[in-house]
Amino acid sequence: MAKQAASTAKQVERALMFGVDSGTNEFGFSARESIQELCDLAATAGLQVCGTDLQKLDQPKTGTYFGAGKVAEWAAMIQGCRANVVVVDDELRPAQQRYLEESWNLKVIDRTMLILDIFARRARTSEAKLQIEMAQLEYLFPRLTRMWQHFGQQSGGIGVRGPGETQLEVDRRRNRLRVAQLKKQLQKVRGSRELYRNRRQAVPVPVVSLVGYTNAGKSTLFNALTQAAVLAEDKLFATLDPTTRHIRLANGQKILLTDTVGFIQKLPHSLISGFHATLEEVTQADLLVHVVDASHPKAPDMVQTVLKVLEDIHAIGLPMVLVANKADCGFPYAWQAFIKKLRIPVCAVSALKASGLERLGATLAEQLRAFRVHGVFCVPADEGATLAELQSCGSLKITRSDETGVWLEGWVDKKVASKYRRWEIVAIPTSSS
Repeated sequence: MAKQAASTAKQVERALMFGVDSGTNEFGFSARESIQELCDLAATAGLQVCGTDLQKLDQPKTGTYFGAGKVAEWAAMIQGCRANVVVVDDELRPAQQRYLEESWNLKVIDRTMLILDIFARRARTSEAKLQIEMAQLEYLFPRLTRMWQHFGQQSGGIGVRGPGETQLEVDRRRNRLRVAQLKKQLQKVRGSRELYRNRRQAVPVPVVSLVGYTNAGKSTLFNALTQAAVLAEDKLFATLDPTTRHIRLANGQKILLTDTVGFIQKLPHSLISGFHATLEEVTQADLLVHVVDASHPKAPDMVQTVLKVLEDIHAIGLPMVLVANKADCGFPYAWQAFIKKLRIPVCAVSALKASGLERLGATLAEQLRAFRVHGVFCVPADEGATLAELQSCGSLKITRSDETGVWLEGWVDKKVASKYRRWEIVAIPTSSS
């Protein structure tokens, strides 16, 4: 009788989502809304969610996180659902994680570990992979005591005095060495990024960065504005690596537009520090375009969450435009009262349908007006490169050409005017003589 071939298909992990209901959290989300977001994160990570539940507590238990009675109740739920992983909607202490795993005899991960796993799956560039590995190692270091059963074994050999090192000590040392290596590599990455940024800043063009809550439609808007093909999916954290493209506004002004990683409530601090080099793209921008899913009922709280993260990375004081994406789907909250409280320019668009983009371009041009000056330049005819850059970086037009050179007049970025100040004419002659 022929043997049946063993299936090589990857088994989907069945997951239960548990959390503590202590009322509305600091980001304005209820426990039910937060755990629904956790389900979306789990789906992005490839987990099959087979149930959710919450325990009402003023605050989590210090040693066990959940109450002992609820832990016993959920043990039966785990058996009934045949779940093989539990995800907790918060960051667990190592002792709490160990207690829950021993109580339920299965893998327990927290919100932080789930987000780190998603980032690890989505990372494409070498920089992002280094940053994720660094964040994972720093997260796992205090949890090494529960990772492997062989940690209590001795690894001494023949001729070695004493019991030798435990496997736990060996793995801790390896972890520290790898972290040290990653820090050196990331330092080189930051150096390279700094050189790239300096070269980019030498090109006198304003930098505009897209920021916003994850899955708000930043990449879709980026593609609509730049005609790029950045990955845009209806998933949390669809893209991690920043992408930059040149675009020209309707008034002729050229800008650099950067698509950045999305933010989320309870964003792990290890990711904020690990993605420091990437998030610097936000802090170095001249203007932030804050994209929000205007059709989401929690849009105001998502905006406040993003503003909190911007404050954490010292980017809160930068000029900002709010883009209400998916505005064609309606506003399920007091929209007018909300935007009035923000006191920043607002544009309603639909990135997917490419509607409202002209108004957005005009708003960006208006906000970047402070970066432009009106100037007159007289450039020698043999300075072809200078003429080309002046025309490409602004809305300068050639007014005449004579023996003194080529005359250009119009609006240009301040950086351009400063760079080519020697060709600028302060007093315009009344005749060509």
